[in-house]
Amino acid sequence: MTAVDLVRRLAELEQRVAALEGDEREALPVTDSGAFGYGGQVALGDERVSWQIDVTPERALSLPDRPRIEVLSALAHPVRVELVRTLLARGAQPATALQEAARLGSTGQLYHHLKALTASGVVEQDKRGTYRLRPAATVPVLVLLTAASDVAGQLGS
Repeated sequence: MTAVDLVRRLAELEQRVAALEGDEREALPVTDSGAFGYGGQVALGDERVSWQIDVTPERALSLPDRPRIEVLSALAHPVRVELVRTLLARGAQPATALQEAARLGSTGQLYHHLKALTASGVVEQDKRGTYRLRPAATVPVLVLLTAASDVAGQLGS
């Protein structure tokens, strides 16, 4: 049995389990080039966030570049990663707490970084003026940071 056969069988099993559990997501068909995915569960304070996605290489490579480049750019700064780390560890935070956690000297610096994170969809602001990681972005952001660490050789073999 080839790797593509295993991926196809796994995708078929996931579809069957999803149907049994009432998951309404439509699974993408596995192609000869394969499929890949990621998922996980993260606790953010009292909230539990779950995410699972599976795609084919063709689908992943056919998506418009601009939105994904905005996300990657938003995460490509040490202050922004520190803000994400703080929101993951502490949950929703007011701007003053984020400014302190990131050790920024001015609110202008903070809002510059928050603008990039909110514009990309990584972070959102609620009606009370606090910021939080957007729940649907939580696991994908952790995967991006972990994948970058893997590419950089930080995770070992």
